[in-house]
Amino acid sequence: MLKALIFDVDGTLADTETVHLRAFNTAFILAGLDWYWDEDLYTQLLAISGGKERMAHYWLSVDPEGASTLQAARKIREVHAIKTEEYARLVDNGQITLRPGIHRLIIDAYCAGIPLAIATTTTAANVQALLHHCLGSDWRKFFVAICDASTPGKKKPEPDVYLQALAELDVEATNCIAFEDSENGLRAAARAGISTIITPTHYTAGQDFAGAMLVLPHLAIRICQCRQATASTSPWWICSRSNACTQIPCSRPAESGRKADPRPTEDAPANDSTRGDTHANTATTYPDPVPDRRAAPLSRSRRRLQ
Repeated sequence: MLKALIFDVDGTLADTETVHLRAFNTAFILAGLDWYWDEDLYTQLLAISGGKERMAHYWLSVDPEGASTLQAARKIREVHAIKTEEYARLVDNGQITLRPGIHRLIIDAYCAGIPLAIATTTTAANVQALLHHCLGSDWRKFFVAICDASTPGKKKPEPDVYLQALAELDVEATNCIAFEDSENGLRAAARAGISTIITPTHYTAGQDFAGAMLVLPHLAIRICQCRQATASTSPWWICSRSNACTQIPCSRPAESGRKADPRPTEDAPANDSTRGDTHANTATTYPDPVPDRRAAPLSRSRRRLQ
């Protein structure tokens, strides 16, 4: 029985990696580093979860001696802070939209009383910037639990962030579906016992998704299909050559007595374009959820890493 949906953020809710890459390269310049990451190199670096960890890994590959100093650790924190501010600025300027199907899936799940959670290795500031811009100032009401880079434990592909999300949702892993875009994310969810739907980006399309419940080009899916996925092991999805997924009629009766639709005041366009709300770039904590939400069940280098 489907009791919760858990979403990764970067690459899953939105194709953010191109903007992250721009923010990293801008931060390198502002911090006085002569680094430059091109798209091919960044694709390799995405195998490392976490921005600071990614920079540390890269530094170690190009300058092992310099990367081992205390000054290097401080520099990484400094650069990452600059990068986070630059990323928020780019998001606020409309550089990112939700991936197709995401807006409707979130709204439909919320209306159906299915709790939602975030399980990501990105920072609280990045989550705040993206979802405030894409879902509006009241975005926090849609999510019962948010687990991010500040969550104790190891990062993906370890399952810690998913285990924390399950604990906060108070549901069993077998009653959840996770949505991911990467092999690391799939491994993390699988190690937590959660069935996973993958929607790759061009950065992750070549990764190994063996063991995923499904690999889709988008998340234009319905809640009734998610319910079927957790209720049965039989085939439940047909995707055409045009990547348009066949919709399975929902046999679940409509809920009665619903007085209001909690959609944002302005619906997202058909292509899931974002809302144009502004936000504070300095935000590092999340607003409180709606109180009754739980009641509704050094050297420039383009070289490949060794």
